[in-house]
Amino acid sequence: MAKRGAEEITKEEEEEGAAGAMVVVEQEEKEEAHPYAFHVSGPRNVAKPNWRDLINSSWKDANYKRTVIACFIQAVYLLELDRQENRTEENALAPKWWMTFKYKLAQTLIDERDGSIFGAVLEWDQSAALADFVLIRPSGAPKAVLALRGTLLKGPTIRRDIVDDLRFLAWESLKGSVRFKGALEALKSVAERYGSSNVCVAGHSLGAGFALQVGKALAKEGLYVDAHLFNPPSISLAMSLRNIGEKAGFAWKRLMSMLPSSSEPQANSDDGIKDNSLGLKNWLGHIYGEKTSVGLKKWVPHLYVNNSDYICCHYTDPEGTEEKDADKENVGPTNGQVAAKLFVMSKGKQKFLEAHGLEQWWSDDLNLQLALNKSKLISRQLKSLYSLPAPQQAQGRPR
Repeated sequence: MAKRGAEEITKEEEEEGAAGAMVVVEQEEKEEAHPYAFHVSGPRNVAKPNWRDLINSSWKDANYKRTVIACFIQAVYLLELDRQENRTEENALAPKWWMTFKYKLAQTLIDERDGSIFGAVLEWDQSAALADFVLIRPSGAPKAVLALRGTLLKGPTIRRDIVDDLRFLAWESLKGSVRFKGALEALKSVAERYGSSNVCVAGHSLGAGFALQVGKALAKEGLYVDAHLFNPPSISLAMSLRNIGEKAGFAWKRLMSMLPSSSEPQANSDDGIKDNSLGLKNWLGHIYGEKTSVGLKKWVPHLYVNNSDYICCHYTDPEGTEEKDADKENVGPTNGQVAAKLFVMSKGKQKFLEAHGLEQWWSDDLNLQLALNKSKLISRQLKSLYSLPAPQQAQGRPR
């Protein structure tokens, strides 16, 4: 009887142990099946870096580069989600999104107002690459990437995200945000450490707005980094008011041209002033030479927009409308120079969340077209890069 009882106890312990093991396995499977896990929602047909990249680098493929950089931005979203959901190093979702491509987390950018993570600096991980016989960094692979996330509709961070969304909506600028300062300092630091040609800045949605503005700020200082902007914001009250002003000015000029001949001398006088101003600009251009367009020539951001996304679709509005033609001194780059590379995806009518989502940029059925027309909005936003130097730059440094 005692023997039989001992056997029953042993059997019960084995069953309890097996049940416990099953619970652990189920928990692991649950973690692995998380919708944001890399193997669940990440790109399907993207090869990991290997020795073949020494011969023919995957990073030279524009599709591969776009896919990997989009994954880095997804990693920043997940860094914040991991923080909010108290995940540990063992079950964190974010690392797979950069480790797969042999990068490591070098720095997290934290919003001091709420402690949220809004960006991260990822650097090439040579030790991890050596483990797969990748002896050197593949050609075209950046040494460092600053990735910036967009708005995250979660309780702990939504307030600060929305504040910056409204900031851009009202002023078409993010310079007053603490995130702008943090992102600019981080980008300038890695650009000076590795060389601007080895650094990339990237962002999605609100993060793309920050990436565009910090990249432009560095370009003004002569540091030209690679920039990839996914679904950048293109609507603001400031822009709308400016457009109204432009249309009103065009309507006024059209009205003046339709008035009787008594007003013609005045119109001719205006044309003369305009021609003189253009002549002055051309003359100054010869004096300043490269200074007037150096930023434009060397800094060409890549923008990825979806026609069904009302937040970024205005980037596809072409330059050369009647209003613009009536005031050509406001037109941006000339002489065939390109202000930005604009890639447009159009799948017909899509729901907003699908059209604005980051995941679309690494999907297998992605069909992109490089827009050949000049974007009115891009030229306007980058206008300061090819404007004349400010007079104070010629003065000596303050003592």
